[in-house]
Amino acid sequence: MVLKHTSFYTATVDDPSRFIDLRSDTVTLPTEEMRLAMANAVLGDDVYGEDQTINSLEDRCANLFGKEAGLFVVSGTMGNLLAIMTHCQRGDEIIVGRFNHIHRWEQGGYAQIAGVSATTLPMNEDATMKLEDLEEAIRVDDCHMPRTSLICLENTHNYAGGLALPLNYLKSVYEMASSRNVSVHIDGARIFNAAVALGVKVSEIAKYGDSIMMCFSKGLGAPVGSMLLGSREFIEGARRRRKALGGGWRQAGVLAAAAHIALDKAEETIEEDHANARKLARGFNEMTPESLKNDLQVSENGITNMIILKCSKKIPPAEVKKFFQSHGVLVMLFDDTRVRIVTNWGIKANHVEKVLNVYKELVDSVSKR
Repeated sequence: MVLKHTSFYTATVDDPSRFIDLRSDTVTLPTEEMRLAMANAVLGDDVYGEDQTINSLEDRCANLFGKEAGLFVVSGTMGNLLAIMTHCQRGDEIIVGRFNHIHRWEQGGYAQIAGVSATTLPMNEDATMKLEDLEEAIRVDDCHMPRTSLICLENTHNYAGGLALPLNYLKSVYEMASSRNVSVHIDGARIFNAAVALGVKVSEIAKYGDSIMMCFSKGLGAPVGSMLLGSREFIEGARRRRKALGGGWRQAGVLAAAAHIALDKAEETIEEDHANARKLARGFNEMTPESLKNDLQVSENGITNMIILKCSKKIPPAEVKKFFQSHGVLVMLFDDTRVRIVTNWGIKANHVEKVLNVYKELVDSVSKR
């Protein structure tokens, strides 16, 4: 897969409230229930360990994911970086997919801040990396080489269009890594999407990682926050490093309160998002005439909350994005060949119908050329 660089954030608008916003699942605003919980949250200084709302959220997530402890952090990027800093010593090496978020969209923080290098591997169509490639990439014990300390996986995989990694694949990677004394970290920003897609509890996925990060502000719809989970010793180390990054919270229970509400409704929210995404993908394919089947393509396999619209030189992604925006719908220019459309809790049945109508207008206008 060869892709040219495209900025995710070229779709900035002055007033997004005027649009149906399908750029990302991060664009949602907190619900009234979240706002009420935030206003009434029991607070304390988290650096002292005294914010009861944060403490209860960390304990709740640890139990939910089958881990010993959790650490509430400001973002998934911070959670992933803390995982790398805690698993690795400076000068070590991680193995990561070439199109994984950790490598492609987090400024190379593993090198910039953690002092760690990376071996990057190609991604298969199903978002996996070949097991033999992973094992071959693990360094031998040689003083000329960095030590391989960590394999980083992403589930669901953003750049693959939100595909969930199969459980048997996760198991194989984890067992191979353990046999080579290498840890596994799962970037699970959208782990609840993966769990719903696979029909399992999040703990069934998390058990194949020594650590896992999950995000509250994507599909779950909370305004801010992610959770890093692992062993008690691992989280103690990550907590110390979080302070060095300026990530020590004060009265951040106002944010943890919203995350609690998001967890309460997680499965319901995610299932609705997936259903809406499937309806859009199916509708797009049904509306695309045979004459445009090679120019506008959507795969319906493994859909979670993302639809990837593959375009062509005849109908380039920039044109598709511009057409949608001119008709009141925001989508993301994903790269030089694709447009990304992401359902979220703010999208309801009437919005789905509107988007389908806009797509029909798009294909009709192109067909008349």
